[in-house]
Amino acid sequence: MIMGVMEKMRDSTASILWILIFSFGILWVLADVDFFSGVTQGPANLGQVNGDPITLEEYNQRVSFYTDQFTQQTGGSLTPELRSLYENQAWEDLVAARLIQQKINDMGIVVTDNELIDMVMGENPDPFIRQQFADSDGVIDRIALRAAIDAPENSQAWIMIEQQLRDNRRQQKMSNFIMSGLRVSSLDIENEFVRTNSIADVRYLRFPFAEVPDRDITISEDELRRYHRENSDQFQRSESYRFRFVGWDKTPTSQDTLNTIQDVSELREAFALAENDSLFLLRYQSAIPYRGEFVEEEAVREEFRPVLDLEVGEVSDVMMINGAPHLFKKIDRRGTAVRFAVLSYPVTADPISTLDRLLESAEEFEFFASADGFETEADRRDLEITQATATKDNPFITGLGVSQVTLDALTDLRVNRISSPVELDDRFIVLQMLERTPAGTRPLEEVRTQVENAVRNQKRKEIMVDRVLAWMEQESDLDELALLTEREVQLADAVSMNSTTLPGAGREVEVIGAIFGMERGQIHGPVTGQNAVFILQTNDVFVANPSEMTLSQRNEIRSRLEQQKFMAFNEVFIERLKADARIRDNRSQFFR
Repeated sequence: MIMGVMEKMRDSTASILWILIFSFGILWVLADVDFFSGVTQGPANLGQVNGDPITLEEYNQRVSFYTDQFTQQTGGSLTPELRSLYENQAWEDLVAARLIQQKINDMGIVVTDNELIDMVMGENPDPFIRQQFADSDGVIDRIALRAAIDAPENSQAWIMIEQQLRDNRRQQKMSNFIMSGLRVSSLDIENEFVRTNSIADVRYLRFPFAEVPDRDITISEDELRRYHRENSDQFQRSESYRFRFVGWDKTPTSQDTLNTIQDVSELREAFALAENDSLFLLRYQSAIPYRGEFVEEEAVREEFRPVLDLEVGEVSDVMMINGAPHLFKKIDRRGTAVRFAVLSYPVTADPISTLDRLLESAEEFEFFASADGFETEADRRDLEITQATATKDNPFITGLGVSQVTLDALTDLRVNRISSPVELDDRFIVLQMLERTPAGTRPLEEVRTQVENAVRNQKRKEIMVDRVLAWMEQESDLDELALLTEREVQLADAVSMNSTTLPGAGREVEVIGAIFGMERGQIHGPVTGQNAVFILQTNDVFVANPSEMTLSQRNEIRSRLEQQKFMAFNEVFIERLKADARIRDNRSQFFR
């Protein structure tokens, strides 16, 4: 066999040499025109917002801000999922900042030199200046301020400070402009006072749509298609992915457990000699923080009760509790109460001997699966293949739970391609994209059942309304209508105009609105609600008088409405700017 291959190679030597010569010639030409540097260089920036670049440096600074903040607050290390969330948040922050700055520029908001001078030297300087140059009484040290401005060595620093002061004032002007458009009018306040203080007592008959049987309803194909076409907004879908994956569990090995036990055991003597137990546990990052208070013996938690058998100052041998090694130290005793400390480390997979080995296995799988096929390599390694689906911008993935890391990997993966290993909190996985479904209106066949139910419910409403109208032609009195239709009149007292639910009927906003358009004692119907047709009769209707509103009530309502408007505006402001922007995200090319 080998000899046959060698013979073929010898026979083909001339052809191979000509191919190599030709290939090297092409390579030399491409190198002369600097072709390869253009190919390998990639994008110059991490992204762009309407042509305004986002640099890798500022992105990394923003990510570091979040990760440092997490470490300072928790003392723990980031999981892959948390880091992915912070990376996405950093990107969103930078995009939002660019959009806001561009909006400020579009609006022509500027800060004049005189304004800047007033922010530094005026009677009421910017908070930054006040923080740096005010004494304990809040008085600005004008001499020190002038000296700092005039010092030549501070010239570059002042340029940066002035730019920051200008940016801050521009943003403040924009905020003031926005807030001026969100002001609450007197009419808004009066209407809200009426809504929250008006009540009614009502009697009603309820005719549920569900009482119309399916046999009374016929639906044509044209009706289904028309409803699907006219209500396409109800059947929109985001981009979705169908994929499969194999995984390598990051469960600690028995050797990892032994290593952790050894780490804790080696600290036993130092723990016994420690004079400041709180500082000792903090320095060695014990999973159980130091408490320091005396605890009655009977109140000591079951897993901590070994400390009761120790002498004051004694440290226990290593004990395995809930899968983690523990050392107990009895610090003091006072009557039947003890004070103690606990040193413990969680058993985790070793980052070198365990995790690196798993990552190497995942990388090998990716390499061979790309060559021989995903299923073939999974069978060869006896790995279970799991199929799953995911939706863009929704990190919850069936079979994996919440995983932003997986969603990020899927976003840039082409159909049939196999991903590099993806590290999750509990495992490594390798993905293969099976299908990408673009965003858009879901076809009728895919949502046929949903459309049929919607059309059927609409017809039920129409049929029930016709029936109620026919009954009302026979009887106009509510109690007589109840006898005719064999129903009970239901009572709902103290119904608020601001409420969304009707007692005994559930969520019925339209019905409540109809109640407060009626006179006392009036019978009104049919009113089509969310789940039924109603005939209403008001016993009493009280509509609040805005002239009776107190000043404190007016201020409270104004504050509440302004807050509601501000929150509603914030929810849509950046999204509206994004929708109109050209945003280029090069992160996948930078970090591929």
